[in-house]
Amino acid sequence: MSTVAALDVATAWETAVDDAPVAVHAVAGLVAVAGADGTCWVLDTTTGDIVATVTLPGGILAARLSPDGQHLALGGPFGHAVWSRTTNTTLISKTGAWSAAVRWGGTDKLAVASGRRALVLTPDGAQLWATDPAPSTVTDVAWLRENRRLATTAYNGVRCYERHSARPVTEYPYLGSHLALAIAPTGRWICSGNQDASIHIWRTRDGGDLTMHGYPDKIARLAFDDTGYWLASDGAPDITVWDFSGKGPEGTRPRTLRAHETITALAWRPGGAGVLASAGVEGTLALWRATGGRAGARLAPAHARDLDQPVTALAWAGPDLLVTADWEGRVQASRLPAALPR
Repeated sequence: MSTVAALDVATAWETAVDDAPVAVHAVAGLVAVAGADGTCWVLDTTTGDIVATVTLPGGILAARLSPDGQHLALGGPFGHAVWSRTTNTTLISKTGAWSAAVRWGGTDKLAVASGRRALVLTPDGAQLWATDPAPSTVTDVAWLRENRRLATTAYNGVRCYERHSARPVTEYPYLGSHLALAIAPTGRWICSGNQDASIHIWRTRDGGDLTMHGYPDKIARLAFDDTGYWLASDGAPDITVWDFSGKGPEGTRPRTLRAHETITALAWRPGGAGVLASAGVEGTLALWRATGGRAGARLAPAHARDLDQPVTALAWAGPDLLVTADWEGRVQASRLPAALPR
């Protein structure tokens, strides 16, 4: 694909890691680049220099820095780990349970999917509490109500837990296998991406629900923008963007974004400006004014470019810096202008 529109993109830095990246997360001046085989590189956002390397035996599936950048949580096929920036040591490394999701609830607690349970830990790795076993492996975790309530996905629905509650205090049922979880920053909506190629949506205030069917593939990536009014999802080949403003998406049609054969990564630009970055298996990186046009519109990228290799993960390190990692281990930070071309 050729460039759709001219865009002044400057490379801030570029480095390489010795693995195929599966996750990138950036916050507080750091970028975590997690490799499939079990090494995570912590980089300086300004220079790309390696600050530390952290290992998780058996491989990595998820990586998240704490909001203050002082800790890094990793999850993988055989367990989880927590690293401290202050001491440059791994505070905890536990094996034995599949961990595909980790999520910080502020700077003081961490939720970890651990087999059929979710664990809540302190930053130094001490366990605060654990949920009772779910019907299947916990596939995703998220926080709501200002990080006072934990939500998890597993077979047959979403379950919510209060502090120190092993049993769910609220359940949002939907028959099937749930792969991804997204909660609106407003707290109004909980959404799951599902193996049956659907998105299921619940209103948190009353449990009212609806299902978005018709996708050609499973939904493994869901993301709300900072306003909580727009939800982006995969489901190949199109990205769909649903409008959650007003009464929500029921009875509406999504914007559709097509530039990829299969979507490999997507992330909203911070700040609620309606800009989405996406990447695909064919090697295209695209930027979208994803909330433009009318409901049901098919949007063209505001900018798209072909890369040497497919991007496997990307993350925004603030509103002007986009970090991408391709499957051969090249990590690049691109500085972008405030506005996309029209």
